[in-house]
Amino acid sequence: MSRKTFLFMDTVYNKVDSKGRVSLPADYRAIVKELGSEIVCYRSLVSPCIEGCVEDLLEKLASEIEDSNDFFSQTQDDLTNLIFGDAKRFTFDSTGRIVLTEKLLKHAEITDTAVFVGKGRKFQIWNKENWEKEEARIRAAVSAQRPVLNARKTENAPHE
Repeated sequence: MSRKTFLFMDTVYNKVDSKGRVSLPADYRAIVKELGSEIVCYRSLVSPCIEGCVEDLLEKLASEIEDSNDFFSQTQDDLTNLIFGDAKRFTFDSTGRIVLTEKLLKHAEITDTAVFVGKGRKFQIWNKENWEKEEARIRAAVSAQRPVLNARKTENAPHE
């Protein structure tokens, strides 16, 4: 039996309390429940934010890192240290909250508001001001580049 596909979508602003508790967006919780998985978060390697996904995606990433690098390579050691050495499983309580660690909050500069940004198979958690700057940067770059996406054509598709 194959698993249903899932996508983390939307941008959701949630309050963070003094203990680091924040509500995981309801749609995200539904995905986690449906998959029977847990949320895993770690510090982004490239941005001042928190990366999050379900544990299954990290298992796939582990395989890809092992398949793409020599087992004893510096690249593999560096990636696995930064991702898996930093990752933490989170379960949400009965009200849908998780407790983000001080290390994660500090890295993302999150104090009172956390911005959950869906990215398909993963999501990010940002500081409100940093996210708004990043979103503006992304929109300007995409607008300037005007990327073209090639839709996959099926062999049996009618031709116009």
